[in-house]
Amino acid sequence: MATQPEPRPGIPSLFTQPPPIRDPLVTETTRLQEATVEKCLTFLKGLHPSQTGPFNDTGVPALHREDHVTYLYESLEDYPAGFVAMDASRPWMVYWALAGLALLGEDPTHFRERVLGTLRPMQNATGGFGGGHGQTSHLASSYAAVLALAMVGGAEAFALVDRDAMWRWLGRLKQADGGFSVTEGGEEDVRGAYCASTIIALLDIPLVLPPDATKAREAGFETLTDGLAEYLSRCQSFEGGISGSPGVEAHGAYAFCALACLSILGAPEEIIPKHMNLPLLLSWLSARQYAPEGGFSGRTNKLVDGCYSHWVGGCWPLLQSALDGKPQPSGAPPETVGSLFSRDGLDRYILGCCQTPMGGLRDKPGKSADSYHTCYVLTGLSATQHHHYRTNASISPDSPFASAFSWQASPVAVEESVYESADRLVAFHPLFVIPHQAAANMRIWCESNPIHV
Repeated sequence: MATQPEPRPGIPSLFTQPPPIRDPLVTETTRLQEATVEKCLTFLKGLHPSQTGPFNDTGVPALHREDHVTYLYESLEDYPAGFVAMDASRPWMVYWALAGLALLGEDPTHFRERVLGTLRPMQNATGGFGGGHGQTSHLASSYAAVLALAMVGGAEAFALVDRDAMWRWLGRLKQADGGFSVTEGGEEDVRGAYCASTIIALLDIPLVLPPDATKAREAGFETLTDGLAEYLSRCQSFEGGISGSPGVEAHGAYAFCALACLSILGAPEEIIPKHMNLPLLLSWLSARQYAPEGGFSGRTNKLVDGCYSHWVGGCWPLLQSALDGKPQPSGAPPETVGSLFSRDGLDRYILGCCQTPMGGLRDKPGKSADSYHTCYVLTGLSATQHHHYRTNASISPDSPFASAFSWQASPVAVEESVYESADRLVAFHPLFVIPHQAAANMRIWCESNPIHV
């Protein structure tokens, strides 16, 4: 009888065997979960034929940095005809590739002219960016376009945005319950709240409602942010997670959108406990990390997926800040309540299960790489590698968003981690999901060039 090969040295048993407790009720969901665990275990043990190493002393493979850089550079080139279905996501494809390259230490500013040429025709005279040429403006594509422009940087990129039209468009999207619809006449959800708050903060959009913000004005609101935190509060579900809109299923990506939006609006230690049931939220988010996989799922009874390395993993620095309290007067990192999730587990899932042999990162073993997963898996890995905290210094100290622009990051010591120093990524802003300096540069330029309303 053939014996099972032993895992590589240095891997704890938690990541080499199925969970000891299993649900006795067999369903399609449990069968898919068990199949996923079996696939992941081979990679977590470092035994899959595609894993060529090198492996470190903790049994973790190296980050294939150059392969991922090559993959992302190629993703910025021409696409085959089959990708026409992605035409409405063109700003996202630009953002995902540039963000991934920035995380890996590449310089996105080299793409400035190409990005300007791509995004300029997508901006509509009525405000905002569509997903492609001639398409209706949408908050998601506008968010991606603004972040891409922030990363390539420079006055020409910042000035490309018609901020006066953006302000007026955002006013028309503002709803009577405090939230935002994602497009005129479209659905309202937490994505809209987060995308709108990010755009408002980075572009220094005036908070006063424009004259044609009819729905918001009739509800008695005076600013773009009035009622927004209260709307997000109503999106917390009975489980403790956060849903896309009140009364529906909690989802990891919406949790990040809601927490990041709140943390843009105010200091996390004040605004998050005020508008969220924090113990219930911590319980729900904690249940999203699985063993032995080490990665996160996006919903209850769903499979692990690499993109939630960011969407769920990105919630932890915000909750950490909420629990750690006010910034230290010295500007040093605060005394922390301790890690709220297993950084080692997520690192093992990302480096062991999400890397593909030809470059790029994926959802899970058995899936193909794509630029979306490459971006957000790398973002999650970067978050495990840094402690994010706020200081008393802000690049926008007199604005309502002073707290949002006060974040700093310090590296987690390599000796406390399962990866090598060569695998470290660039720290991203935990709210805006771009490099810290890129966010600061856009905000400073826009404050220096205000729009008058």
